[in-house]
Amino acid sequence: MVLQYTCPNCASDMQFDSESGMLSCKYCGRKDNIEHFSEDLISKNFAPNETKEYLCNNCGGVVITDADTTATTCCFCDSSVVLQDRLSGTLMPAIVIPFAINKEKSEEAFRKWTNNANLAPNSFKEANRIKEITGIYVPLWMYDLNGRMAVNVEATKVRSYTQGDYIYTETKHYDVYRDVTIDFLKVPVDASEKMDDKIMDLLEPYDYRDLKEFKTPYLAGYLAEKYNYDDQELFTRVKQKVRSAIHSYVGSTITGYASVNYRQKQEKIKNKQSEYALFPVWMVYYDHEKTEHIFAMNGQTGKIIGRPPVSKTKVATWVGGITAASFIIARLITVMVGGDIL
Repeated sequence: MVLQYTCPNCASDMQFDSESGMLSCKYCGRKDNIEHFSEDLISKNFAPNETKEYLCNNCGGVVITDADTTATTCCFCDSSVVLQDRLSGTLMPAIVIPFAINKEKSEEAFRKWTNNANLAPNSFKEANRIKEITGIYVPLWMYDLNGRMAVNVEATKVRSYTQGDYIYTETKHYDVYRDVTIDFLKVPVDASEKMDDKIMDLLEPYDYRDLKEFKTPYLAGYLAEKYNYDDQELFTRVKQKVRSAIHSYVGSTITGYASVNYRQKQEKIKNKQSEYALFPVWMVYYDHEKTEHIFAMNGQTGKIIGRPPVSKTKVATWVGGITAASFIIARLITVMVGGDIL
């Protein structure tokens, strides 16, 4: 089923407005609170499950999507389209963080970021080469976990002291036990096959104070995908994310020893609850010297992830400057301690 949000005032397409947090009509300015939005305003069109073709209710054009798309726009009239049959049952998200940065502000933030790339070529920083900016809701699983670690450690403390003509070294041995339980709340793991896991990890953190109960109007005007991996398939990865935190915490409780040797270590991580969520991301496609560069921006905080091209000339100049400065400092030190300048 295709959902399209039609403005009751002018019958135009309505989209989610990241600034006001409301469903908005860009033509007449009407805004509706999503929490109290009437389902009567939704234009519906049914289509068979698993189909990749949908009819746009606005212009009658055929909207073709891949099997993972849950929200898109009509390529003929640019109307927002939400594919509800792909957002039902187990595919229905529980929570969403709405976009807080609109397209214009994301473009402005990206340009500011490129200008601060000091080692990038001037052509990258100065030229208007943004090819496309796409707002997409990325599917994730958020886990509430219980982690437990029990360890047995052999530790030593060493002290030296002088008595008469002799220096003594005293070593004391300790058996140290720890049994630690830690709860983790809402640990996110990317559930999309298309999105690079490293990119999503680097885009964190998101501010969970903006988490909302999922409602389809939040997707209007943006792209969205359904998850490719369920919470059980990603459980191994979420355990890897929290394991280092558990080890670090246990280690922080065993301090003040000269040596620490782990004799035994037992670890158990349980999934208490998992929720299907959508997080906002701006994908920026940028052309430079006949190559397309891809950057990602946190659609809530504006944090940008990407590696701009590097100017070899600027790098050489920068390294040369550091080398020259180091040489000058070294010669000044030589003079200060009584040396000569050559």
